[in-house]
Amino acid sequence: MVLISGGMDLAAGRTVGVAVVITGSLGQMADYSNKFFPDLPQLPFWVPLLVAIVVCFLFGLLNGVSVAYFSIPPFIVTLATGMIIWGINLLYYDMEPNNSQPIGGIQEGIKYFGSGYIAGTVPVIIVIAIVVVLISWYIMKYTSFGRNIYAIGGNRDAAEVCGIKVKQVLVWTYAIAAITFAIAGYLECARTNGATASYGDGYEFDAIAACVVGGVSNSGGVGTIPGMALGVLMFGIINYGLTFLGVQTYWQKIVKGIIILTAVGFDVRKNIQKK
Repeated sequence: MVLISGGMDLAAGRTVGVAVVITGSLGQMADYSNKFFPDLPQLPFWVPLLVAIVVCFLFGLLNGVSVAYFSIPPFIVTLATGMIIWGINLLYYDMEPNNSQPIGGIQEGIKYFGSGYIAGTVPVIIVIAIVVVLISWYIMKYTSFGRNIYAIGGNRDAAEVCGIKVKQVLVWTYAIAAITFAIAGYLECARTNGATASYGDGYEFDAIAACVVGGVSNSGGVGTIPGMALGVLMFGIINYGLTFLGVQTYWQKIVKGIIILTAVGFDVRKNIQKK
């Protein structure tokens, strides 16, 4: 949604990271020996998710307001807020008595969403992903909010002339994105049964690459949710394929960079030809 609106969110990975640490610190078992909050009882599985969503939502509002009402370029805004979020996360992660130690002992109620199965065969996390994709597809295709995002990404000035409340739409676009980052962080903690402040590092680049490969234009106004989902699958296959072939992580980063550069290059060339 952010890319289609003509924006960018370089704070995505750091927002995921803070959601992971929040989930881990509030989602530990009551009898775990090395608790982040020693006197905190075991909370219901939904409490860490709710707290993560609220915190990330506020960061999303900060991004949206800065872009919409202060006209600061999204690249600069999210680059700056990403650093701020990272610093806040590090300070939180370094609190006594944790002192930047890896967080473990995640309760079973949370782990189920990351590694559990429905009827013993279907991974819960896959079902959640499908639900999020379907909701996003419906919003972008059948609601006025989704159509407004396309209009703003295509031509912001024309969208304002047509009566679209551009600033409000942009604020909510970044806020909704931040909510999905919070959900991703919760699931990442559930999937790995732990948390550190390094989680989420560089995730935004994989996300941007997957979207661009899936046909989302970096200039805004073009792209579909099914195309994005296909791009995610393609990028995931590339990642796992390179790992399966034993390609070093350093080389994988080079390959990802080449894919992003090539995809954006084709997109720019296509836009030039249209003009």
